[in-house]
Amino acid sequence: ASADFARKMLDLGLTISLSGIVTFKNAKDLQAIAAEIPEDRLLVETDAPFLAPVPHRGQVCEPAFVADTARFVAALRGVEAERLAEQTSRNFLRLFSKVAL
Repeated sequence: ASADFARKMLDLGLTISLSGIVTFKNAKDLQAIAAEIPEDRLLVETDAPFLAPVPHRGQVCEPAFVADTARFVAALRGVEAERLAEQTSRNFLRLFSKVAL
């Protein structure tokens, strides 16, 4: 991932989703990008069953681990985890408006 590529995707009106990889200690470039994504264009996800986020690294990833990724991204961005969760939920529902919850 590069900042240039992320900016190009944002310029096209796309939404960027971050997986548990953003929590890895060597993912500094991705972490810098995560801090810059406009809040209305951000999602978080898992790559379950692969690439579990810290602190679950090396385990089989499961959907519940998305909360760890969200907390990490919230800290990177200097916002409360609850605020990030609310915003990414709104983003998800806007992007996938036909999903029944």
